[in-house]
Amino acid sequence: MVPLPYYFALSLTLFSIGLFGALTKRNAITVLMSIELMLNAVNINLVAFSRFITPQALLGHLFVIFTITVAAAEVAVGLALVLTLNRHRDSVNLQDFTWLRG
Repeated sequence: MVPLPYYFALSLTLFSIGLFGALTKRNAITVLMSIELMLNAVNINLVAFSRFITPQALLGHLFVIFTITVAAAEVAVGLALVLTLNRHRDSVNLQDFTWLRG
């Protein structure tokens, strides 16, 4: 059985990589992938806590299913926006979309 701190270390690593990608990359699709990586790090933590605190309850698993559902909706809306902006501006670079700010 894998100890709980190993799950935390994996989750911290994935979240850090996702945060770095979301803050430094300029491609909108890469930013969306980085956000998904951060959400998966949270899912690992939820399942790890659920398994070690209350293994029979499966509450962490229910939260993970909810998180995956919200993430799928977020990606669908995000990709629809990226595709629409790509059609009108011929770019998915976030620096090219300053006209969206106001």
